[in-house]
Amino acid sequence: MTVDTRTALDPLAPFRLDGKIAIVTGASSGLGARFARVLDAAGAKVVLLARRVDRLEALAAELDDALPLACDLLVPGDIERAVDATLERYGRIDVLVNNAGAVDAEPAVDESLERFQEVLAINLVAPFALAQRAARAMLAQGSGGTIVNIASILGLVGVGQIPQAGYAASKGGIVNLTRELSAQWARQGIRVNAIAPGWFETEMTEHMFAEESGHKWVARRAPMGRQGREGELDGALLFLASDASTYVTGQIVAVDGGWTSV
Repeated sequence: MTVDTRTALDPLAPFRLDGKIAIVTGASSGLGARFARVLDAAGAKVVLLARRVDRLEALAAELDDALPLACDLLVPGDIERAVDATLERYGRIDVLVNNAGAVDAEPAVDESLERFQEVLAINLVAPFALAQRAARAMLAQGSGGTIVNIASILGLVGVGQIPQAGYAASKGGIVNLTRELSAQWARQGIRVNAIAPGWFETEMTEHMFAEESGHKWVARRAPMGRQGREGELDGALLFLASDASTYVTGQIVAVDGGWTSV
């Protein structure tokens, strides 16, 4: 008797997030808003965190089941309140996407220590605090979970021509924080990975792509000859957030058109 395995195999099923609860920081615009839409489309209920609550509410109205919450990562207690509100509404946390970030595009010799510290607080300290709080909830619920940190190619290589020491330092920290948390929590069912995007046009990089010279600079240096396009992070996000990557932890997935390969 021959079994038709085509009807038994659904390789796309592990990428679904039906019934999962996902938190996305920096969800009011750019990559964060896109990530929220992708997770929603895959079946997740999405908690949207950012400072601009009006934008979050507009985005939530587009999604199937979303909770918009005002959250300033520099305000003491905002992270705790956001996690508590998530647990009160949904009772659990399955996915955390640490996406919110800030840049400091100025030469290191001119940058104030205060600004450098602020960028690290937003890009490194706050993601750790959220990961720690989410991990406690994941451990308490007994079913583990996944954390996806949004790093950057500037956490893997230097650039220099677009000086931002605080951003590069914070993203380098996120890279190794990802590895360390994955090692600590792997046996407890919590997977921690990161995406390192290359050059994508977002609200954060609009100053760079405002002129044609910015597009040409990326095109000259990236092996694929262009910047990233909307949607080209979707696959990496779903892979790392879902059961499609159940044997993957501590990894940094560069989505950069080959930038870090040369």
